[in-house]
Amino acid sequence: MVWEKVKESLKSTLAGNIYDLWIEPLQFVQLQEEKLYLSSPDRFFSAYVKQNFLEIIEEKASEHGLSSLRIVFCESGSKSLPTPIAMKHTPKRGQLRLPSVPVNKSRFKALHPRYTFDEFMVGESNILAESACRSMVAQDDSVGPCLYINSSTGLGKSHLTHAVAHQVLAQSPMTRLHYVTARQFAAEMVRGIKTNTMDDFKSKYLEHCDILLVEDVHSLTGKKKTQEELNEVLDSLIKSGKRVIVTANSAPRDLVGIDNEFRSRMTSGLVTSIQPPDIATRTRIVEKKAAQQQLCLDEELVQYLANNIRGDVRQIESALRAIRAKARLVGGHVDLDLLREVVTTIVGVEQQLSAELICELVSCQFNVSMDALRSKSRKRAITFPRQVAMYLARKYTDDSLADIGKVLHRDHSTVLHAIKVVSNKAIRDTSISAQLDLLSNKVKQL
Repeated sequence: MVWEKVKESLKSTLAGNIYDLWIEPLQFVQLQEEKLYLSSPDRFFSAYVKQNFLEIIEEKASEHGLSSLRIVFCESGSKSLPTPIAMKHTPKRGQLRLPSVPVNKSRFKALHPRYTFDEFMVGESNILAESACRSMVAQDDSVGPCLYINSSTGLGKSHLTHAVAHQVLAQSPMTRLHYVTARQFAAEMVRGIKTNTMDDFKSKYLEHCDILLVEDVHSLTGKKKTQEELNEVLDSLIKSGKRVIVTANSAPRDLVGIDNEFRSRMTSGLVTSIQPPDIATRTRIVEKKAAQQQLCLDEELVQYLANNIRGDVRQIESALRAIRAKARLVGGHVDLDLLREVVTTIVGVEQQLSAELICELVSCQFNVSMDALRSKSRKRAITFPRQVAMYLARKYTDDSLADIGKVLHRDHSTVLHAIKVVSNKAIRDTSISAQLDLLSNKVKQL
């Protein structure tokens, strides 16, 4: 029987307690015209399973050759052909609930299906924020009760908060998770005041919330009443051992028009920031996003995009979509000229070559982090790439020796020494000379 096979697949995928509570009670009724009718204990049960498990049930059915199968839920005890329940059916008030089911279901804006931890590209610039979010999901006390994440736009704040929501709801569907933007919270509060339903508003967050995710708290600048309400919510949740994640576009100390008590509450746990990705991370992002767009880019083209789109990750996605569209117009051919045209459109103008950009290129080519290049290490595996970076920066930029030294935390005399060392090695060793030629070609493409 098809349903028995689907259940076996679900049993090996879902946690045992989740399967026993939500899948095992479902009973096969009939299979008719590519519709699989399943009987559940009550309408609330059906609505909950549809919201949380319908996608995975359909996925497992597809694995067994029923890709176009539609799942239809009905109440148990029906004597005739079951009548499908509307997808957006809301249970009537007073309807019986299963034991242990929270009074309020999770509430959140639509989650982006690809904003998961598996899709998040981890690098030096965001590893702490990513790790902290995973700790919040695991309820690890090391992060503290409240996690504050700040970054410029397009660097992954929303991706991480969506990933937290995805993971929490997948692992613990019973968790009462509320995910809102600060503007949504403010609008909801105003609506509560106008309709005289503030008690319901407060109850939602103070009594029926296990984890709260609030994005863009910087938008509450000057909104004192909203800050007071959100501060009260944070205080209550933190004291009762709940989890809170807030995001903003700047560090807490740089938030303008924010009450000090509210600022203090938000920073009661870990405060971390996401910086623009380094070149190695950008390269992996370009490769991943290109694969998603079904674009085949060789190493030279990947490096060009990684070197010239340095900030907002969304710009990389936008560029790849534009590349794919333009490539279709020219028979699928993608070359450097096409990329230059797209980058100029997306970024504005190709960026000016700088010592820092060259150092990032060398860092990626030698597989040595920028932190290592800036360190005091004298290991050859680090000193040689460092000297090469100084040599190339001097050769291809107008930066002074002192400016080049600042990028790598060195003085001008060290830069001068590095240039002499690399020049002498290039004369004596043909392999080093060839390596410098290769790197020089890559620098010219920046």
